[in-house]
Amino acid sequence: MNNTKQLAACLLIFCIGISTLKAQDAKRNKIWYESPANALVKDAANGWESDPEWLKALPVGNGSLGAMVFGDVNHERIQLNEMTLWSGSMDDGDNPDAPNALNKIRQLLFEGKYKEATALTNKTQITKGKGSGSGNGANVPFGCFQTLGDLRLDFGSDKPYQNYYRELDLMSGITRSTFIQNGVKFTREVFASHPDQAIVIRLTADRPGAIQVALNLDRPERFETRVVDNRLQMSGTMDNGRGGDGMKYIAQVTPVLEGGKISALGKAIQITGANALTLIVTAKTNYKQEYPTFVNPNFEKEHAQIVAKIVSKKYPLLKKRHTEDFSSYMNRVDFRLGNAKNDQATNTLMASNVQSGNEQVLYPLYFQYGRYLLLSSSRDGGLPANLQGIWANKIQTPWNGDYHTDINVQMNYWPAEVANLSESHRPLMDLIASLVAPGQKTAKTQYQMSGWALHPITNVWGYTSPGESASWGMHIGGGAWIAQHIWEHYAFTKDKAFLTKAYPILKEACLFYLDWLVADPKTGFLVSGPSPSPENSFKAPDGSVAQISMGPSHDQQVIYNLFNNTLKSAKIVGGEQDGFVKSVEAAKDKLARPTIGGDDRLMEWAHEFEEVEPAHRHLSHLFAFYPGNEITVNKTPELAKAVQKSLEKRGDDGVGWTYAWKIALWARLHNGARALTMLNKQLRPTGDMNTKYDGGGGTYYNMFDACPPFQIDGNFGVIAGMAEMLLQSHEDFIELLPALPKDWTEGEVSGLKARGAVEVNMNWQGGKLKSAFVKAKYSTTCKIKYKERTIEVKLIPGKSVNLQKLL
Repeated sequence: MNNTKQLAACLLIFCIGISTLKAQDAKRNKIWYESPANALVKDAANGWESDPEWLKALPVGNGSLGAMVFGDVNHERIQLNEMTLWSGSMDDGDNPDAPNALNKIRQLLFEGKYKEATALTNKTQITKGKGSGSGNGANVPFGCFQTLGDLRLDFGSDKPYQNYYRELDLMSGITRSTFIQNGVKFTREVFASHPDQAIVIRLTADRPGAIQVALNLDRPERFETRVVDNRLQMSGTMDNGRGGDGMKYIAQVTPVLEGGKISALGKAIQITGANALTLIVTAKTNYKQEYPTFVNPNFEKEHAQIVAKIVSKKYPLLKKRHTEDFSSYMNRVDFRLGNAKNDQATNTLMASNVQSGNEQVLYPLYFQYGRYLLLSSSRDGGLPANLQGIWANKIQTPWNGDYHTDINVQMNYWPAEVANLSESHRPLMDLIASLVAPGQKTAKTQYQMSGWALHPITNVWGYTSPGESASWGMHIGGGAWIAQHIWEHYAFTKDKAFLTKAYPILKEACLFYLDWLVADPKTGFLVSGPSPSPENSFKAPDGSVAQISMGPSHDQQVIYNLFNNTLKSAKIVGGEQDGFVKSVEAAKDKLARPTIGGDDRLMEWAHEFEEVEPAHRHLSHLFAFYPGNEITVNKTPELAKAVQKSLEKRGDDGVGWTYAWKIALWARLHNGARALTMLNKQLRPTGDMNTKYDGGGGTYYNMFDACPPFQIDGNFGVIAGMAEMLLQSHEDFIELLPALPKDWTEGEVSGLKARGAVEVNMNWQGGKLKSAFVKAKYSTTCKIKYKERTIEVKLIPGKSVNLQKLL
């Protein structure tokens, strides 16, 4: 071979290699499969039983609309959700007789008469209504987040197919499937556009006139579908929980054909001979997040306006608008480990990780998937992500698909700031603001106290009353815990205008606890109660098994956190000289603080009670360590050791969100190996479809979290814990790679956020930091720590600073 031919051959090999690397890199942030989900398998009638085929479908969402795309060939199912679609209605569960018994209950608890105190609490302090319906609230006033329904596509074929492939591109937010059938290559794309407020479905083929399909739109109950101007239109009214009509909704499928014919087929639409087909799915309810009416009378007009705007746009423009919007958020963060290639189907990749415990492409993929889910289910102007994000295929969703405020909705938003999706945090801020007015009524009626109160559950109807059982429903720390997110949003963004607007919410929350706290007659410290440590039990000295007590550690910690954050906020927005601030300072100084027990663990209650479940799924008494920061490894090492003892005693099992919390806690303890062990446990594939309260966890086929059943907080909590492994900023410094597992030898991450509106980029090799850069949104001076070295850095807005001195 002459030199010219050798050069040409080498160049060809080089180009093929580059092309292969680009193809592999393009696939890096995609989850992909080589078979579809079966669209014809019916969902289980039991709302608490998960559905295996639904858990193979791929999610898309724009914060208002969500869809699960099955990717089936001959019969496709697009299961739909509209974020505000709830049964039920506003419920007055506050009990005006409750205040009369409160002092008696406290006296009984202080005297150690837990059995009598529990009985009186269950008689007087619970909701006067039906509450959550024991988590089955679809037909009671509390209500339930429900499926909007299903768009079903019947392609009129039962022919075999070849070369099947489907993927979800996490960066663009587009799910795509391709296959060959009868010699024709078909491509189907689905995305949920936030700019155009619609789900867009695109069907194409490489042969003209090859697309024919029948379209149907339905839901399990309370609907009517008809064909109007060659469009499918479904409408109905939800159950208000009182035997009457509740929320109204409308959904529409608008076909846009390129060639072919369209005709009505009863309550369905038939399309034949099309070259390409775009289906535009829109929906809206008459819900408005406005207490006490919650009604938008103009929803039908607003829906018509959405449809009119979107149908005037061609598909390439719709796709461009969506992609530019979605990827602008997703591309903020890049995360890689080693030189791993995404060359295994995602279900195979998860199975491989069970064997290796170190499939390095899986961890960044799961991290980006969590970010994808948060962005898809939580956007400006919408509701926050609920227990299932925005995706539910049932009429009775597990635990009503509500907002649990004793861990779950908070965990949903743990990664929002650090994972550079601060805008996705805003719907939670809106929810908190919407709860103040009903919470003030609860505080006044239920307790004759000032401020606003919140218990362990809430919904779209402003429910703030206690639950129907004191064992869990008397959790009074919900307001303080959820209010932490107001400060965290400010801490990461330094948005003073936001904090100024939100400060009254913090103030009103404090006013309630200032009234609520009482002095322990033995210690003189201020304590909260009656309240449980969510959702744990103990053996009381009187021989009873109890849940409520005075001064449970979790309450003390979240109230301290609220007081501390409010005082810091007051200094920023002004008002630090007023009487309110002095009252908060005085109460904060008198609060009972975290205590170490005789077994060297952090105490969960004010007294060393014997636990009924030593491995209980909740870790509420460790709040002060994570997500709080009252206890830290550097500031309070003895208490941090007690946290570790507590974690070791709890063990390494749990349910999905328990694993997530443990990952974060071990990361805060700088134990990357143990955090990785927890991460691998949660990433193990599972087919467990039944509800569990322990011995659960794992990851479903489509990477949804298994509580089980599916519960999205695990997805979000895990990636928050992963971020803590790489970056921490909860003290007065930013720490780089504080809990890097030894198995993550090489990697890089860019775009993670630290408190102070600081963005961090890092690269490491051989387990050691190789390069690091930081930049800030505002002028600031901050401390950066890596291992035992700390430096002080002055940051100018937008200018990246090399941290070479740390290396």
